[in-house]
Amino acid sequence: MSWHLFAVFFASTFFISATPGPNMLLAFQYGLNYGVKRTLWTLAGLSLGLFILLLSTLLGLDVISRQSPWLLTVIKTVGAIYLIYLGVASWRDSGSSSLMSDASELSTEVNKELNTTTEMADKPMPRSLSSAAVKAPPSDWLLFRTGMWVSLSNPKAILFFAAFFPKFINFSAPLWPQYIMLTCGLFLSETIWQLIYTIGGKKLAGWLDVGERLAWLNRGCGVIFILIAAALLAEVLNGFLA
Repeated sequence: MSWHLFAVFFASTFFISATPGPNMLLAFQYGLNYGVKRTLWTLAGLSLGLFILLLSTLLGLDVISRQSPWLLTVIKTVGAIYLIYLGVASWRDSGSSSLMSDASELSTEVNKELNTTTEMADKPMPRSLSSAAVKAPPSDWLLFRTGMWVSLSNPKAILFFAAFFPKFINFSAPLWPQYIMLTCGLFLSETIWQLIYTIGGKKLAGWLDVGERLAWLNRGCGVIFILIAAALLAEVLNGFLA
C-alpha cells in the first residue's frame, strides 16, 4: 500500500469518525458523568469490540480473496451500493436533533439492556446515567463491558468495513501488512475522536448543535461515501473490461 493511498484512507476515516455515532455518543455521555479517567475503561471496551468486528471482516475478505475471487467482485459491487445508500442517507440527515438528547437516549437504551442481561449486580442499573453517577458509580469492569457491548451490538459496522475497506486494499499484494496499516489508521482516528468527545464533548456538542454544522458534517460524510462507492464501481468495471 502506498503512503498516498493510506493518507486518503486516514483522512476519510478521520472525517467519518467525527460523526456522533453510538460509540462517540457513549464516550461523550460517560465523559460527562464519570470523568475522563474512568471513561478510559469504556473507551477500551469500545476499541476491543471494534477490533473484533474489524478482524472478523478482514479475515472474511482474506478467505474470499484467495478462494473465491469472483465473490470479492460481488462484495465490491454490493459494498458500493451500500456506500451510496449511506451517502444519500447522510446527506439527507438534517442533523437537527440535539447531541445531548441522542446521548441520553443511547444511555437509556444501554442501561435497559444491561438491566435485562445482568442479574449479578448488587443493585439494579439506574435508568439514567445522571442518577448513575450520583447513586451507584459503576465498576471499571462494568464500564469496560458496556463499551464493548455497545460496539459489538452494531452489526452495521461489519457491513461498513466490508464495503469501505476493499477500495484501499490491493488484493494482488500481501494482505496482512495492508491490514495492519489500515487497522492502525482506523484505530488512530477513532481513538482521537473518542478522546475529543470524552474530554471536550460538551463544548463540541454545543458547537455542532449551532445552526447547520452537524448537517454539513453529515453531508461531508455523504460525499465521501459516494466518492468511494464511485471508485469501487469504476474498479469493478475496469476488471470486466480488462
